[in-house]
Amino acid sequence: MTSQQIPQKHPEHPETGELPLELRPPRHRVSSAAIRYWTTRALLGWLVLTAVQVVWLVLGRDHLGWRIPILVATLVLGAAHVMVMPRWRYAVHRWESTAEAVYTQSGWFDQERRIAPISRIQTVDSERGPLEQIFGLSNVTVTTASAAGPLKINGLDRDTAQRLVDDLTSTTQATHGDAT
Repeated sequence: MTSQQIPQKHPEHPETGELPLELRPPRHRVSSAAIRYWTTRALLGWLVLTAVQVVWLVLGRDHLGWRIPILVATLVLGAAHVMVMPRWRYAVHRWESTAEAVYTQSGWFDQERRIAPISRIQTVDSERGPLEQIFGLSNVTVTTASAAGPLKINGLDRDTAQRLVDDLTSTTQATHGDAT
């Protein structure tokens, strides 16, 4: 048996007797409405940039030779970003809450996977901006004493976010720990 085939036994915590938590992929996807939200948000940003370039093109008719290729590049990059990024993010973004921990995975180019033990949670917040409200989405932020910052779960439907906040609040109040 090679070292890759030998199951690794994790030692129990000396004081609590608990097994350590393992960083693993979370089970739940965010809401599919997040795809439309991320698409709309990206599209609005690219439309603003394109509008500025069109105004620049119309008002400054000199030097058209290099302004038109810049506008074309903006349109091509914008279209690629709007078509690829939302679906890619949806494939990556995941979350899970158990009795022991909260797991998150996010990003698209720069992907991050995090875990926060329930005993370390200090606050649980939810928020939604105007555009997120239109799409029926909410974000949940789980704050711990970690130097890495809070865990953020973006793109949850409102009901799921509210249930998660309620469950985490109840669980953290019932959990003994120092939350540091």
